[in-house]
Amino acid sequence: MSAEMLTRYAGWPVIAGAGLAGLSTALHLDGPCVVLSPSPLGENAASSLAQGGIAAALGPDDSPALHAQDTLAAGAGLCDPAIVRTMTQAAPDAVCTLLEWGVPFDRHTSGALDLHLEAAHSRARIAHAAGDGSGAAIMRALIARVRATPRIIVLEGASLRALDVHENRLRGIWAGLSYIPTSACVIASGGVGALYAEATSPSGNRGLGLAIAARAGARLADMEFVQFHPTALDIGDRPGRRPLVSEAVRGAGAALIDETGERFTDELASRDVVSRAIAAHLHEGHRVFLDARKVLAGHFAQHFPTIAASCAAIGIDPDIHPIPVRPAVHYHMGGIEVDARGRSSISGLWAAGEAACTGLHGANRLASNSLLEAFVTGQSVAQDLNAISLPNAHHVADAPPALTSAHDYGRLMSAEAGILRNEAGLSKLRRRLSSDALQDDHALVGAFIAHAALQRRESRGSHWRTDYPERAAPHRNSFILADLPLHATSLEYA
Repeated sequence: MSAEMLTRYAGWPVIAGAGLAGLSTALHLDGPCVVLSPSPLGENAASSLAQGGIAAALGPDDSPALHAQDTLAAGAGLCDPAIVRTMTQAAPDAVCTLLEWGVPFDRHTSGALDLHLEAAHSRARIAHAAGDGSGAAIMRALIARVRATPRIIVLEGASLRALDVHENRLRGIWAGLSYIPTSACVIASGGVGALYAEATSPSGNRGLGLAIAARAGARLADMEFVQFHPTALDIGDRPGRRPLVSEAVRGAGAALIDETGERFTDELASRDVVSRAIAAHLHEGHRVFLDARKVLAGHFAQHFPTIAASCAAIGIDPDIHPIPVRPAVHYHMGGIEVDARGRSSISGLWAAGEAACTGLHGANRLASNSLLEAFVTGQSVAQDLNAISLPNAHHVADAPPALTSAHDYGRLMSAEAGILRNEAGLSKLRRRLSSDALQDDHALVGAFIAHAALQRRESRGSHWRTDYPERAAPHRNSFILADLPLHATSLEYA
């Protein structure tokens, strides 16, 4: 079957993804663009689930330099210092722009922004909205602005299926069976969390944008660095997304305790440290709880309404009961390797937000830098597109490639590429996924993670090898599809 040609959009930039990064890109562009939104606009976007807020040096005791220092420390030696400086310097203006666009950040009675403290930050610098509903509040404001901007065309129910690249230059994209001739595509499709059995991500966040870019020849970087949030709500073996219990709850003074009521770790250490401590305690047979009963004086729901509602769904009142928690996959530091302008290794392909690997996060993302990165990278990509003249796009394409994403590898990913890793488990994972990766996008992304984790024979940030517990010399991994061992027979990988 031939592709349907959407020639009315020929030559327009196409933005694959309608979370914060995608909408930021669209709103900062000067000309018309197409946004592909797999779900109705605002639904199933990880940005809408973000609780903590956006990090920016806004307080009188703070500065972008201090924000940069904290980001570099959390990144465990693998951040790009120039990118960190650029991003932290841009953060206050980003918050100001969001305020101008109607985001109702919470304020004190004095009128000053109410800034939260979160783990591994040396200052209270997290601007939040609607208590723990920051992501949803930001997205509502941006969606309203997009709806009121006629030059932005949103195709709801449409997903990027493949890129049409010839001689390393984009000439079109497939959205399902529809083809748009274009020389500019921005992948803003989010992370990989739902590849794992337990994640805070929407079910659609399985790295398909990364797989599509890799199949077209793009370079991926830092794929081994998968961040586990220490405190997802422990809902037992129920299927589906794990509700998040925000870092801000610990920032407000809640303690991590076990079933005996004893504390066992520093609640405000970086996410990788706290996640490993909880995982180790669980492995020893303990249960783990976040105890906020004393610190919020019986007003938990007033401060954290979203978390309170999630707790109520499993019969927990945080004012009376400690909250059962356990780590869950929350963010991917890796992705499509891009430069400071968001350009990938393919001419005409940009990436923004969690799908991009900018070098901001290094081996471990600092809390609440994700919404910041999504907004600022979208702005940077748009500024780059605004400054160039796109060539005419008129290529006529055949049908898109036939691929599947039918398998669920969640249990295997969690078991072998989780918080604690070793060569035997990662090798098993890579062998299993490699047998499917040429036809299955989920398997391909998982194989990239396993391969990168095998190559990193050290422990650093969110990547912890029990067989290589020490750090080695700092280096970053990047790969293209041809670097993966995907061409062995299925018998070898049985």
